[in-house]
Amino acid sequence: MTEIVLPSDANALGTIFGGKIMSWIDIAGAIAAGRHARRVVVTASVDALHFVAPVKVGHVVLIKATVNYAGKTSMEVGIRVDSENPITGETHHTATAYATFVALDDHGRPTPVMPIKAETPEEKRRYDAAIKRRESRIQLAAVLKQSIT
Repeated sequence: MTEIVLPSDANALGTIFGGKIMSWIDIAGAIAAGRHARRVVVTASVDALHFVAPVKVGHVVLIKATVNYAGKTSMEVGIRVDSENPITGETHHTATAYATFVALDDHGRPTPVMPIKAETPEEKRRYDAAIKRRESRIQLAAVLKQSIT
């Protein structure tokens, strides 16, 4: 996904609002998950979002989203955000996020998705790391559920 940072997207420092990047991350992640599932998907969680560099007005934002892991009905999507100065062509890594999406059937209920076939070394690395993050998400969900009840 490619976007341009307009003045209305920016704060008083002339850099993009973090919430705007988060919105684009959610859209790109949903597109990747929906294409994998061939279903409507909803965001279940964003368990890690790290901003590593600001993005200036006029720069182009490049967002790449990849399904790293698919469980029964949910998918972890890794999203990388880079910015590019359109004048110089210089690019910078600006943010990384991991989000979980759930596929829905025609009645709005979770529905099964195809598993991921990790074949290349990079796909296998992402898949294995996603399994570890999934375990952490499950543990955190249990703690949060316990604190609510």
